[in-house]
Amino acid sequence: MSPLLALVSSLCWGLADFTGGMAARRVGALRVVCITYPVGLVFLLILALTIVPGTIDADTLRWSAFVGVFGLAAMFPLYGALALGPMGIVSPLTALGGALVPVVVGIVRGETVTALTVGGMILAIAAVILVSREPGPHRRVTPRALVLSAAAGLLIGIYLTGIGVAPETSGIWVATLGRAVGSGILVVVAIVLIARKGTASWRPFPWKLAVVTGVVDALANGLFQLAAQQGELIVVAVIGCLYPAATLLLAHWLLKERMSKIQGAGVVLALGAAIALSV
Repeated sequence: MSPLLALVSSLCWGLADFTGGMAARRVGALRVVCITYPVGLVFLLILALTIVPGTIDADTLRWSAFVGVFGLAAMFPLYGALALGPMGIVSPLTALGGALVPVVVGIVRGETVTALTVGGMILAIAAVILVSREPGPHRRVTPRALVLSAAAGLLIGIYLTGIGVAPETSGIWVATLGRAVGSGILVVVAIVLIARKGTASWRPFPWKLAVVTGVVDALANGLFQLAAQQGELIVVAVIGCLYPAATLLLAHWLLKERMSKIQGAGVVLALGAAIALSV
């Protein structure tokens, strides 16, 4: 069950990247996140209160503050790196960085690493690199883009690790309360932006895309926490890093963006990695 939850989480992150990216093209990433975070918080609260059982204790609150800070901090170098590009390098660096930290923590905690798990991890790494290859001439990546990509991956990895090692009795409260911490900070950011620049830059706002992004991204975080509670953090983290494949497929199907043969091979490898890690 744990690998399946992680896979659905990865698919949700891929969808959130797709819809969030479309919204960000219209009004900017920071404005979109100022809406998607609170929307996701409301959705997670509903799930935590009505569907997914969990308890809130001192450990849960500490981990919630931890993931809230690191989850929000990851956004700034991430969007900075994406703005500099090329995405063919930025995307795999952040995805793999997000998986690396939980994998290392899982090994330190003594989680089992079988030959099949190692094979699945290798396939996943190759898949993320291949699906992130952009068609056309290679563009030079700046040292700043590399540094920001590495920083974003590290922060995402710390965030996912915090969710993964949180108390098993907490349900999805760590993801929920962590989102509350980030939402509180972003509400202040939104107020400052409006006070300085007015509301003109917020109009017309892509509300439908923002709401979908907030709900799906929040669902991904909640599913990831449940998956980590039921299975090995190493496996869950690597499956979770396959989200670029989902984004690529959505862009291909819905926006009719061309998929190269290399990217198609990456999607096939991603499927193979998911199967290997699920056995």
